[in-house]
Amino acid sequence: MAEIVQAQLRKFVDEIWNEEVVPTLTTYIAIPNKSASFDPDWEKNGHMEKAVELFVGWAKSKLPDLPGATLSVERLPGRTPLIFIDVPGATKSADTVLLYGHLDKQPEMTGWAEGKGPWVPVLEGDKLFGRGGADDGYAMFGALSALLALKAQEVPHKRAVVVIEASEESGSPDLPFYMDALADKIGKVSLVVCLDSGCGDYERLWLTTSLRGMVGGTLRVDVLEEGVHSGDASGIVPSSFRIARQLLARFEDIETGKISGADFNAEVPADRQRQAKVAAQALGDEVYSKFPFVDGMKPAGTEGDQLVLNRTWRPALSVTGFAGAPAPRDAGNVLRPFTELKLSLRVPPTADAKKASATLKQILESDPPYGARVSYEGEKEGSGWNAPATAAWLEAALEDASHTAWGKPMAMMGEGGSIPFMGMLGEKFPEAQFVVTGVLGPHSNAHGPNEFLHIPTGKRVTETVARVLAAHAQN
Repeated sequence: MAEIVQAQLRKFVDEIWNEEVVPTLTTYIAIPNKSASFDPDWEKNGHMEKAVELFVGWAKSKLPDLPGATLSVERLPGRTPLIFIDVPGATKSADTVLLYGHLDKQPEMTGWAEGKGPWVPVLEGDKLFGRGGADDGYAMFGALSALLALKAQEVPHKRAVVVIEASEESGSPDLPFYMDALADKIGKVSLVVCLDSGCGDYERLWLTTSLRGMVGGTLRVDVLEEGVHSGDASGIVPSSFRIARQLLARFEDIETGKISGADFNAEVPADRQRQAKVAAQALGDEVYSKFPFVDGMKPAGTEGDQLVLNRTWRPALSVTGFAGAPAPRDAGNVLRPFTELKLSLRVPPTADAKKASATLKQILESDPPYGARVSYEGEKEGSGWNAPATAAWLEAALEDASHTAWGKPMAMMGEGGSIPFMGMLGEKFPEAQFVVTGVLGPHSNAHGPNEFLHIPTGKRVTETVARVLAAHAQN
């Protein structure tokens, strides 16, 4: 059986990325194809369709080099489109590899550096700035480039299907319907490769072992029908903001940020604790220094492995939005009638997000202080995911890929964010192995300002996919 020649693999991947992938992603970044949650008129505005056409055009130009490969754009009524690419394998095995990515984007966000913007692609050295290149536009290009690299060396792989959806940044509400509709076309999946995750640094292969779930919604506290003079009312009318703080304090320790309640917590498995120690040792201060702290600001702890677990296995609350208050420069001496907060509560990978969501609503709305009018409107919750044990052949292939592509051993770590697709696929294909990795490393700032794709990491991830697909063909 043909073995991969690393020098040829590196040359092929470097050339296709430099000559085709990066230029195409540059065009893609300029398309403001925000996910449906952020652009309800996405179909009318046409940006999503433009992105789909760009992806399809590039992919179709490569299909002649993958004999028998087919591409279709699936469209279910009322749902975002999905690109489905079917690449036959060189073996007779019925096993299928499913390679996943998405092409919808998060909204603009403020704070971009001068000369940069969400829809303004800027190439600086090894970094391609702009929204969506790393999250997750590169995935289809990386997956197909890996398959093309294998074909160039006549290295066999099993059947592969590439699925590129367009609703991930909205929580993947459309994907389950496509997975059901395409079940027969997808077939028996024995390996899932997801390229929508992160990396602890750019110096080795990082595997994502778990993903936290998310419970979120909007908390509103009303105390008055209209604003009144604060000098007249303060001391008599309780502040809506203070009441909101009281409600949050029912489950969040204001001093430590620790979240209480059995439905919001879960025991951290021993193997994940061991992996956190290895990851923390590999990262060193980068565990926290990757974040743009203001001068003098400190992280929430000093032990690296505990910070890793805080980010990946322990619950944490963020207030991501605020309404009911004017900008400080416009604020008069008025006691405001209401406070409205957008809450984002990350929960452990093994927590039941639906149960946690119901518990959060009960905590916030029961027995409101002073009889204030309190309402909490929860959004669709998303449970997390904990990877199954890695098979010996796959662990060996991944370790080999890390040493070969990066020159260092791989590391494993959970991610603090959510990929709704993973939990669903874990349930649909309980016997499958999972490779979850990505290019979102230090300062890449997905969803925020100055998001960038680290191009060398994209290339090395592509090499890794090729090696994993080749190893899969032998098992």
